[in-house]
Amino acid sequence: MKHQPHIERDKLLLEGLVSNKDNALEIIYLENFPVILRMILQHRGTEDDARDVFQDAMIVLFEKVQRGDFTLYSQLKTFLYSVCRHLWLKKMQGPQPVALLEGHEESPEIEDALEEKKRKDEQFHVMEKAMSSMGEPCKTILEAYYLQKRSMQEIAEKFGYTNAENAKNQKYKCLMRLKKMFFDQYKR
Repeated sequence: MKHQPHIERDKLLLEGLVSNKDNALEIIYLENFPVILRMILQHRGTEDDARDVFQDAMIVLFEKVQRGDFTLYSQLKTFLYSVCRHLWLKKMQGPQPVALLEGHEESPEIEDALEEKKRKDEQFHVMEKAMSSMGEPCKTILEAYYLQKRSMQEIAEKFGYTNAENAKNQKYKCLMRLKKMFFDQYKR
């Protein structure tokens, strides 16, 4: 099996994703988002469309892995590409559906992904609401770290923390606050 080393590495990344290791999410993003961006740009999409679709696919992946019954039958990049391709096709369906690139195998998990898409959209709206209602400096710290990919040292300097460890502690507190706000609003 020529893909076996890749699948083993992908399984390690998924384990890191479940245990909330920041670098696992970052590696998955860095290795897979450029392909998704290129695919969506080639098919009348924007960079924002690509980010939305990729984020939806990541949530699908995360929830499947969290449940503990997910088995990766292909490379992670193939799974993510298939889910993103399917989500983009659904988004573009209308009078003239877009024909996407062929040659990537379909994943059996795609149908489940579509069923969960509606629920994910609701969760995204709740998360956006929670994030927008979050006060400063938490909102800016989380955006700097997760969206702008700033290092903890850069954040410490920007916000006047004595060191990166203090900034990391504040980021953690902000993240826990956001999580609480999300679940409080989601239960309503």
